[in-house]
Amino acid sequence: MAVVRIRVLFFGLLRDIVGVREDTLEVAEGASVGTVFEHYAVKAPRLREVSSSIVLALNQQFSEPQAALKDGDEVAFLPPVSGGSGFLQEIVDPEGHLFAITRDEIDARALVERLQQGCDGAVVTFEGVTRNNTKGRKTLYLEYEGYEKMAVETMAAIGREIVAATGISRIGMIHRLGKLEIGEASVVIVAASPHRRAAFDAALDGINRLKKIVPIWKKEFFEDGEVWVEGEWDDSVVKAQ
Repeated sequence: MAVVRIRVLFFGLLRDIVGVREDTLEVAEGASVGTVFEHYAVKAPRLREVSSSIVLALNQQFSEPQAALKDGDEVAFLPPVSGGSGFLQEIVDPEGHLFAITRDEIDARALVERLQQGCDGAVVTFEGVTRNNTKGRKTLYLEYEGYEKMAVETMAAIGREIVAATGISRIGMIHRLGKLEIGEASVVIVAASPHRRAAFDAALDGINRLKKIVPIWKKEFFEDGEVWVEGEWDDSVVKAQ
């Protein structure tokens, strides 16, 4: 029987459950993305326990379990998102919109200067910063990891939809990965617009959607332990089971 070889990636909590960050798997010709899930669920039964919150991706695109595989494909297991110049991944649209992933400190002012035009009467900047506690439990620092290529492409899709819906002139989204100290920004969203209401709406919609659909995960480190922050996928995203 013919076989196909695929690359399999695990992120966030799922990496801890399976015990590896990356694996290579051979499956029978005609196998599906769901076949890959079943293979690892047998090896790591806890995957099945949390399957209702797992999303699968095929070649950096959200995927249904029924999607067929071919040789050389890449399948990723994605836990709920928690969400958030040296860019690891960057997309710049012809209109000037910017979407990027970085491990460096985010320069919000530089992003404003890059996006703002003479036609703009309002620029709204949102910065998501690391706070020093969660429900009274002292936070030491955070670590973010992401499915980088898929994350920046998803941010770009969100940003373009927001521009079309609100009529703003430009939008920028940058998310940082790696270790973040207290007070540092994990994500910056800038919306530039001729009118203030559209800019405010765009920035708010941007962060709300980013936190539910962009594949980036947060681990919080406390004085007495550490934990992956459990988020929640948007209802539009198909789950593994």
